[in-house]
Amino acid sequence: MNQSPLIDPFERKITYLRVSVTDRCDFRCVYCMSEDMTFLPKADVLSLEELERLSGAFIDLGVRKLRLTGGEPLVRRNIMSLIRALGRHLETGALDELTLTTNGSQLDKYAGELFDAGVRRINVSLDTLEDAKFTELTRWGRLPQVLGGIEAARKAGLKIKINMVALRGVNENEFDKVIEWCGREGFDLTMIEVMPMGEVGGEMRVEQYLPLSVVRANLAERWTLIESNHRTGGPARYMKIEETGGRLGFITPLTHNFCESCNRVRLTCTGTLYMCLGQEDAADLRAPLRASEADEQLVAAIRVAIAAKPKGHDFVIDRRVKIAAVSRPMSMTGG
Repeated sequence: MNQSPLIDPFERKITYLRVSVTDRCDFRCVYCMSEDMTFLPKADVLSLEELERLSGAFIDLGVRKLRLTGGEPLVRRNIMSLIRALGRHLETGALDELTLTTNGSQLDKYAGELFDAGVRRINVSLDTLEDAKFTELTRWGRLPQVLGGIEAARKAGLKIKINMVALRGVNENEFDKVIEWCGREGFDLTMIEVMPMGEVGGEMRVEQYLPLSVVRANLAERWTLIESNHRTGGPARYMKIEETGGRLGFITPLTHNFCESCNRVRLTCTGTLYMCLGQEDAADLRAPLRASEADEQLVAAIRVAIAAKPKGHDFVIDRRVKIAAVSRPMSMTGG
């Protein structure tokens, strides 16, 4: 389909779509989910066929990169059928990259199939290398299972990037250890600031927040960090670590926001499109998707949504105001 590309009001071309395929997860990470989460009724969740059709509409409109998220995307029943279907857009050249963010728990099962479907790199969320702390942070997770999944992914040929959320008083004593581990294993590492979204399980992000500007300054006392122009299409800004040869990325929505070059939007498993991670603005794409087997209404709704994309987010951490900047939890929006 020959369509004019998606351009937002600030002349940013939208080429990157993140698709949450499920709100469910087999972990209950303390900064993401309550232990007693109530998940969406299955009737509210788009079918895999609907997710494929929606993603295809965005690809027709110029999206070149697609990232599957969750919850945990690999716990969705029959998820590989969707990934294989989307992988066909790589074969035609309509899509440059199909990737996913995962907690690693299911990689031992799916790594080979992911590679065969056209996935070439993945992000694995891993906030600690300490067994007891991992169980405490994830509540339900087991570190050996995740490390085994990472090794399976490596053997399958997938390039791996580790995502580590910086948590004050929790994992700040491990940053050097994780850098050494990633350097030894050949993994890139991206550190992420806690985002003030939907407090869960009594956990207040204001207490967990650790500015990455401080982290970077502290790391520079031990490691030689060299500015890099490497980009992956996402919000991370990268450094090269001279001692390990690896890359270290920083995602800093608070200390230095990444809005000026934002090229992405997020689609939830219910068909809600969020034009900005840090704003409540959203568009319902499920209704036009289901209203007709043709895509005219759907494409029109997508264009109206992109025309409303804001310039940037309003994230702020304020210790005096104990409320989240955005009320929905991260697990609802997609990682």
